[in-house]
Amino acid sequence: MTTTEQRDAFLQLGDHRLFTRSWTPSDPEASQRAPVLLFHDSLGSVELWRSFPEKLAAATGRRVIAYDRLGFGRSDPHPGKLGIGFVADEADSVVPQLCDRLGIGDFIACGHSVGGGMAIETAARWPELCLALVTIAAQTFIEDRTLAGIRLAQRDFQDPGNRARLARYHGDKTPWVLDAWIGTWLSPTFADWSLDRPLAGVRCPVLAIHGERDEYGSTRHPQRIAEGRGEALILPGIGHVPHREAEGALLAAIAGFLAAI
Repeated sequence: MTTTEQRDAFLQLGDHRLFTRSWTPSDPEASQRAPVLLFHDSLGSVELWRSFPEKLAAATGRRVIAYDRLGFGRSDPHPGKLGIGFVADEADSVVPQLCDRLGIGDFIACGHSVGGGMAIETAARWPELCLALVTIAAQTFIEDRTLAGIRLAQRDFQDPGNRARLARYHGDKTPWVLDAWIGTWLSPTFADWSLDRPLAGVRCPVLAIHGERDEYGSTRHPQRIAEGRGEALILPGIGHVPHREAEGALLAAIAGFLAAI
């Protein structure tokens, strides 16, 4: 049975610290394989990936690295309001610094929800380094279903209990995290956002995974991501969080895809 070594680190990127966690399989060949870089969703963090990263490392025989974006989890608070170009900015400015600090050369980009968008931007921005792209429940444009889901969540987070549960992961940063998601996505200035440009620049193999019952986006998104680039995998009966709802199926799909990389 493959075991993994877990390691936490705070990395200084400019004026701010980001929290990272890596899982390295005991397999001696793991160091020869490109690691998987995980991008979390709009309310996510390293901890909210739960058991998925460790199991992904074991299933793929690759080092897996997750990090809390600035303003999230155990990383430093964000100094201001989230910019409208935040999805592309993550790929442009944060990813190269992370790779430099962590000694990463080639890598696999894998992201959930808006993190999937960041993975797409990363694959397009760094084609010489990104060997493969995996998206999980990613959105590629502003869809009515996405906005309806966010408005419903906005009402749900009026409940102090729901906000308290989120605060277990983000602490005092929770109000900022909620505004960074709800305020940004519902803003009229974000209404024209899409990933058409970066998708046109993706050159690596692609696996776009999506739940059939995803409450934040239709299956049009994985179809657009995979079109002419790879495979769209629709998970029957699954919603927006496949790594919690169908972890085994998700792991098997990604491991099978990456076996050829």
